[in-house]
Amino acid sequence: MKKWQLFGTTAIGASLLLGACGGGGNADSGNGGEVKGDGSSTVGPIIEKLNEKFAKENKDVTVSSGTSGTGGGFEKFIAGSTDFSNASRPIKDEEKKKLDDKGIKYDEFKIAQDGVTITVNKDNDFVDELTKEQLKEIYSGKAKTWKDVNPEWPSKEIKAFSPDQSHGTYDFFTEEVMDKGDIKAEKNADTNVIVQSVQKNEQGIGYFGYNFYEQNKDKLKEVKVKDDSGKTTEPTKKTIQDGSYALSRPLYIYTNEKKLKDNEGFQDFMKFVLEDEGKSAEDAGFVALPKKDYTEQQSKLDDIIGKDSKKEDDKDSK
Repeated sequence: MKKWQLFGTTAIGASLLLGACGGGGNADSGNGGEVKGDGSSTVGPIIEKLNEKFAKENKDVTVSSGTSGTGGGFEKFIAGSTDFSNASRPIKDEEKKKLDDKGIKYDEFKIAQDGVTITVNKDNDFVDELTKEQLKEIYSGKAKTWKDVNPEWPSKEIKAFSPDQSHGTYDFFTEEVMDKGDIKAEKNADTNVIVQSVQKNEQGIGYFGYNFYEQNKDKLKEVKVKDDSGKTTEPTKKTIQDGSYALSRPLYIYTNEKKLKDNEGFQDFMKFVLEDEGKSAEDAGFVALPKKDYTEQQSKLDDIIGKDSKKEDDKDSK
């Protein structure tokens, strides 16, 4: 059994075949075609779960997706080498401009909800919660020891770990916590390395997507986050879904509109993604959106491809 979510890192970088590959790897090409994606290593496990189900019913469609990170995925999307781009943050203005300059029209679909989870070493018995300001002090390098964060805590040097700049999680943390300031920490493209680093360092602290914490919660200690209003929250399915957790965020798929309209197999895959209503996201350790959000986006997808589909249906009925 593949444990692809454990490899949810941009360090892999290579495209991973997710589509149907029965009969010793020879896919039935049929009329469904090929669909290519790339992007966030956070979103990657959701796509894997989705396609395990999709491939069983759609053996003539091959869907592949790489994990070069949100930023790397958008680079390929802008270059026109992919049909869709997975993202753990919204598309940036400069990325929108590059797409516009190339005449590429895109559509945004939210597929799940995530909560960036703060963790410390399992043996840390004094850090139970942190404010955003304290997190900023730690990750700006202003606080060198835990005593710098709270005078009641020990004067032991903090070892801070962070995803690198290829991750949408890094961008999200920079926006939400650092006020766009620099992150000063040991950075790594491989989220599993960050998990292991916090696990091995008694004074360690790190952050990553909720599913990575869920997979490793026996090895790490979760830290609650106090938001700007002073309310303390922890990441749970409920607080992540309703957005009350201070570091909750949506996860996205961005589609090339022309390629979506031109590729029936791509249309079928996106319909399947939305009709799944977050079940695969839950299977991968994330949180489904409210059902009404999927219903609204199914209507949005129908608006994009529906007219062309209706014309074809009308032709067939004559």
